[in-house]
Amino acid sequence: MHDTVITAPSGALPGSSQTSAALPALQVIRRNGAAVAFNPEKIAIAMSKAFLAVEHGQTALSSRVREQVTVLTQAVVSALIRRLPAGGSVHIEDIQDQVELALMRSGAHDVAKAYVLYREKRTAERAGQAHDTPQLHITIDDNRQPLDIARLTEMAAEACLDLGAEVSPKTVVEQAVRDLYDGISFNEVRRALILSARSLIEREPAYNYVTARLLLDLMRAEVLAENISHGAMHTRYAEYFPHYIKLGVEAGLLDQRLAQFDLHKLGAAIAAERDFKFGYLGLQTLYDRYFLHIEEQRIELPQIFFMRVAMGLAINEIDREERAIEFYNVLSSFDFMSSTPTLFNSGTVHAQLSSCYLTTVSDDLDGIYQAIKENALLQKYAGGIGNDWTPVRALGSRIKGTNGKSQGVIPFLKVVNDTAVAVNQGGKRKGAVCGYLETWHLDIEEFLDLRKNTGDDRRRTHDMNTAHWIPDLFMQRVIDNAEWTLFSPSDVPDLHEKFGKAFAAAYCQYERRADFGEIKQFKRVSALQLWRKMLTMLFETGHPWITFKDACNIRSPQQHAGIVHSSNLCTEITLNTSATEIAVCNLGSVNLTAHLMEENGKLALDQAKLKATITTAMRMLDNVIDVNFYAVGSARNSNLRHRPVGLGIMGFQDCLHALRIPYASMDAVEFADSAMETVCYHAYSASSRLAEERGAYSSFKGSLWDQGVLPPDTLNLLSEARGGQVEVDRSSTLDWDALRTRIQQHGMRNSNCVAIAPTATIANIIGVSASIEPDYQNLYVKSNLSGEFTVVNETLVDDLKALDLWDEVMAADIKYYDGSLARIDRIPAELKALYATAFEIDPSWLVEAAARRQKWIDQAQSLNLYFAVPSGKKLHDTYLLAWQRGLKTSYYLRSLAATSAEKSTGAGGELNSVLSAMPEPKQCLIDDPGCEACQ
Repeated sequence: MHDTVITAPSGALPGSSQTSAALPALQVIRRNGAAVAFNPEKIAIAMSKAFLAVEHGQTALSSRVREQVTVLTQAVVSALIRRLPAGGSVHIEDIQDQVELALMRSGAHDVAKAYVLYREKRTAERAGQAHDTPQLHITIDDNRQPLDIARLTEMAAEACLDLGAEVSPKTVVEQAVRDLYDGISFNEVRRALILSARSLIEREPAYNYVTARLLLDLMRAEVLAENISHGAMHTRYAEYFPHYIKLGVEAGLLDQRLAQFDLHKLGAAIAAERDFKFGYLGLQTLYDRYFLHIEEQRIELPQIFFMRVAMGLAINEIDREERAIEFYNVLSSFDFMSSTPTLFNSGTVHAQLSSCYLTTVSDDLDGIYQAIKENALLQKYAGGIGNDWTPVRALGSRIKGTNGKSQGVIPFLKVVNDTAVAVNQGGKRKGAVCGYLETWHLDIEEFLDLRKNTGDDRRRTHDMNTAHWIPDLFMQRVIDNAEWTLFSPSDVPDLHEKFGKAFAAAYCQYERRADFGEIKQFKRVSALQLWRKMLTMLFETGHPWITFKDACNIRSPQQHAGIVHSSNLCTEITLNTSATEIAVCNLGSVNLTAHLMEENGKLALDQAKLKATITTAMRMLDNVIDVNFYAVGSARNSNLRHRPVGLGIMGFQDCLHALRIPYASMDAVEFADSAMETVCYHAYSASSRLAEERGAYSSFKGSLWDQGVLPPDTLNLLSEARGGQVEVDRSSTLDWDALRTRIQQHGMRNSNCVAIAPTATIANIIGVSASIEPDYQNLYVKSNLSGEFTVVNETLVDDLKALDLWDEVMAADIKYYDGSLARIDRIPAELKALYATAFEIDPSWLVEAAARRQKWIDQAQSLNLYFAVPSGKKLHDTYLLAWQRGLKTSYYLRSLAATSAEKSTGAGGELNSVLSAMPEPKQCLIDDPGCEACQ
């Protein structure tokens, strides 16, 4: 490098308005162990020197290069902040790794090469100089003492126990010690061990569990105020548990009734060894967002947390200790997991445990603002909202009270959007809402534009979701390339309350009245052109989603009690709503992966275990209804009257991997069919047994259940209403006739039982693939509110190890190709098919598998669709196929448009060397920024 004096960019931090004073408290560990304050300007100076080194004698940077240096410096600083959002220490070598990566990512390969050569030269110079390694000291309770490497090695060895020869305590410790400085606190030493193990995950997935166990050490020190080994935790859990309950009750966090349980019995039932089931992402997520704390000090550990949730759900049970232990066992073993609101609040003084709320907005000012107020109250305690806005009159409609003209739906949706932003659920996650509008509403064309980044921002909703509520008649008009008429609901009020043939008849009558001049406010459009615009906006903005009104209503078991006017935030709930009833649904998901067993030398679903898990899970979900805190009276009345729940599944993709079935195959479609039949059969059976014990839900009489019409039977009803066009395999394997007889004899405890939610966060907690999703990538970095986490497909790595193909070169290749195996020649074709990622699977396979599931489900499923190379024809064909297969709803459309793929790798296994080709697929809008919802 030249020794030219460089003037670094001054003032604001390069590339942003953020000053260095606003940065987290970062320390740089120099090679001699000394700690100095982090100074971003030094990064800019180093990069400037690197650019000058390839400028052939130039002594000043051009304005273009200076601007590039500013941007690259900000990229490096941002990467470091993402890694250590709360501050901490970072080694000088890690910073230089990030500089090298930033230069490579920007395409400045000559500059990067010069920088690498300079680093190598300086490394060689230092190696030739004799120097003594300084003695490091740590601080414990204000006392300095020499760093005990043997103790650190012992801690790392315990974390590596039984994880195989691939993990090395020595490697973890050596890398951690490099980042220490003299006088560091012992807690910071623990964090250094965690960061060290975390950086090794992409090299060896087993380090995921090493990292989690080291994090457990840190958690135990915080909660118990002492250093406890893993082996001593069974006794320590039992001792601490009664104290925890007393502490939580006195702090006003826990329901006082929890203290009335036999705490010694429950403490003795805690299985400390289940702490080792966690991976790093799951444990960090619980620590950051789920564990109760007093003044930011956690008072819960993993098994305490699960027992608290179980106690909250068993609080009204007669044999409450036995039930609490039963519930604890399915949660802590990862066989079943309750939804996020239940995990947040069960057993607390504000037990808002429900996941989803659906409302219908009335066509008057009082009703509109009452609905917005209810949104805020429901979101306050972690509820996701689906609003039906179809009744609200369109732009230009007459207002009788003022003799003025309505501003339509759009301005009110802006208020809904801002309310969702303002209510952040106690800082745990964003408030979130989805607005639904039927396709005949006169404001539908402006509704399409709500998520655009251009136009009048007062008529845009950048933070809320939108969805279409599409009647079959519209789809038929699209197929026929016919006209479609848009109306204001103030002129056609009964359309909102009709579906199927009744809707079609009324709609056509209104069209005739418009032709005769009896309805003044309407608009004629081409159905096909409107459909194309709907798909175009779905591709461009991700909204509005496509959902089908008639399939939801015709297949609803509650037709006698009202109309399904919309779905929810994640499109899996299909419940009746009205001006007086807010629909509520309580969610939880079965981990299919935990129910695989070997049978005759092959893996298959363990039917007996699945039945047992679902029986317990349905009881837990039913209990939510009675112990739940209801912020709105109409939600309470509706929930107690109909008692709907939503049992879902997760780990579907992991099951396919274990069964050696590619997602894009008929075998996968058949597995989706048989697995969902089993889940639904046992869910409906469990609800009927609960009805025998506790009584049927109050609106059971007159329901399809009461009539002996079960969910798979309703496919025929839908086909009849459409005159065909429902192309789904009707075969079954279980005794549905016996179940039908049982239900008619004993009733159902729950009006609705099954719904497949996204499960984004709870799947992270237990370390399985989310919901019914295909793998996003086989190796990537996931970012959420808890930080950044390297995610590696462990099953793939095991397969590659078996073929002697897993090494650093393979890891680098998979990163280079954005987690895809398709272009790595040495990987066998069968593995490429088995581990094909979401964008490599034709979306029609996702629809076919979803159609087989929907056959059995009494509600719906959150179905994301992935398009590697979207086209108008492909979108049309896929969504038309979804309608023809009888699907009720769809969710996000994902595409690879405008990607920014990372192709560089780092030699040091640095955390941020893995970049995704696009942000991780968003699951909903609650749990992660702009992302997850009900789960």
